Amino acid sequence: MANLHRGDMTTHPDVSEMRERYARMLGGRDVALVDGPVFLLGLYCAASPWIVHYTTSQPALVAHNLIMGIAIGLLALGFTRAPERMYGLSYAMCALGIWMIIAPWIVGTGPDRGVIINNVVIGAVALVLGLVCAGTAARSAPRP
Repeated sequence: MANLHRGDMTTHPDVSEMRERYARMLGGRDVALVDGPVFLLGLYCAASPWIVHYTTSQPALVAHNLIMGIAIGLLALGFTRAPERMYGLSYAMCALGIWMIIAPWIVGTGPDRGVIINNVVIGAVALVLGLVCAGTAARSAPRP
């Protein structure tokens, strides 16, 4: 068996290249902890008409929340898959949150209190998560 040297990595001839590669791999991952909650929010948004039980009273909002939930979930997957390209869309997440807050009155027909609270909470959480993503992306963006 070969004699393996288990010394300090700083003496390795490729240490600078390894550090650069590691930094490149982690680049844009400052808000990695937000990806999961954004995906879960999209999942809940898509399923909320059945969870809150307004599928028969608000059919337009059922389709709306399903589509919006899928859109939020796809944004989360994009944040995970290609963060350096997708965090520019963090403000789109904020726009989706604002739209979710006002949607019961625009898309729905005479929404009741449970539907309004559901969409306002989803919208507020989406807005906050979008602002966290946008703020972190702006802070970690390379400065010229």
